[in-house]
Amino acid sequence: MNRRALVTGGSGGIGAAICRRLAADGCDVLIHANTRITAAQTLADEIVAAGGSARAIAFDLADEAACSAAIEAILDDGPVQVLVNNAGVHDDAVMPGMGAGQWQRVIDVNLNGFFRVTQPLLLPMIRTRWGRIVTISSVAALVGNRGQVNYSAAKGALHAATRSLSLEVAARGVTVNVVAPGIIATEMSEPAFDTEAIARLVPMKRSGRADEVAELVGFLASDRAAYITGQIISINGGMA
Repeated sequence: MNRRALVTGGSGGIGAAICRRLAADGCDVLIHANTRITAAQTLADEIVAAGGSARAIAFDLADEAACSAAIEAILDDGPVQVLVNNAGVHDDAVMPGMGAGQWQRVIDVNLNGFFRVTQPLLLPMIRTRWGRIVTISSVAALVGNRGQVNYSAAKGALHAATRSLSLEVAARGVTVNVVAPGIIATEMSEPAFDTEAIARLVPMKRSGRADEVAELVGFLASDRAAYITGQIISINGGMA
């Protein structure tokens, strides 16, 4: 029986690459979206046409009741053994000009959303004695970024949560890790970094690719990574 995988934010650039990788590795992939359900369904159709197993689901990570109902419905079909917390938002402003709504929304989706999805999946996962939880973070949580105090705070909190959760479930065959990408060429990041900026910031002088991030996630989600847990793993072309 294929392992079930849930990828939040699976319709975006990095999320879609992760979904394709996990499907290629034999997982039955649940592709989560909020407003981009059409893109998620298109991706699911593509994976199925290629011989994989996938379906699209939609709910808002900021809506506690919607999350609870969606996760309950997912668990009706059995436990999820691979969880990739990839969904996230940013709403940038320097701190003196940041509104309370900007702070709260970014924290709510990125950090509280992690809890709303991960917590109810844990006991069913633990009972199978095998699980992989991978959370997608950002270089901003490691070195900071002007205008992203809210985003950096949320992602940094996920690093701390990952370290603690990994200790709680390590003896149960469940690993918990973070992947922290640098500048990755996606629809969201391309307007923010021109070629000159990338050459200045990245020792490799190029953006990363979504499929490169997906390969790392695929490894961490596999049997081969059974002894790796509680780690924050950067994939950033050598950025400090």
